[in-house]
Amino acid sequence: MSPASNDDRSTRHSVRATARRTAALVNALTAEPDPDPGAIAGILLDHGELGPLELTSGDVAGLRTAALRLREVFAADGVDEAAGVLNRLLREGTGPLRLSSHDGRSPWHPHLDSDDEAPWGEWFLASSCMALTVLLWEGQRPPGGLCSSPGCGDVFLTVGSGPERRYCSRRCATRERVAAHRRAKAGSRSP
Repeated sequence: MSPASNDDRSTRHSVRATARRTAALVNALTAEPDPDPGAIAGILLDHGELGPLELTSGDVAGLRTAALRLREVFAADGVDEAAGVLNRLLREGTGPLRLSSHDGRSPWHPHLDSDDEAPWGEWFLASSCMALTVLLWEGQRPPGGLCSSPGCGDVFLTVGSGPERRYCSRRCATRERVAAHRRAKAGSRSP
């Protein structure tokens, strides 16, 4: 594998890139009780982890445990509750702040896991807590939410400005608008 350019290496460790990876993994790891290790490895690779990457079912179980805990941040009602959940996760699931370059294979970046060889679940919880904490700090609002579409439940990020988001995607928002329109139309026809 050819080494990545400095821009690519720096970008994959950015707060927003880490938060996007967090949302993608939380959704994949909590959608079913026994996620496929190959699919989870694919998501990690898609979000900048260097390959080759082989996860065991034990690795995925640790990642899933972290994802279930992180989902609480997205489910929080308001910034105070999100901050409280993040404070608890930081207190219970992370180590002291340190810098790592992974022996020169990446730019220097902060870590809250115990070391560069920490288990996948520990790494995922720590790096995700850090990214979500920075997003909350910068925006002074929850870093994400749960999709309001009854059939979905995926998590999403709330980055940028604009009105409060309720859905994970345009597809879910459109589906709910169409359903509401149909209900209203059917209600207006009733005697």
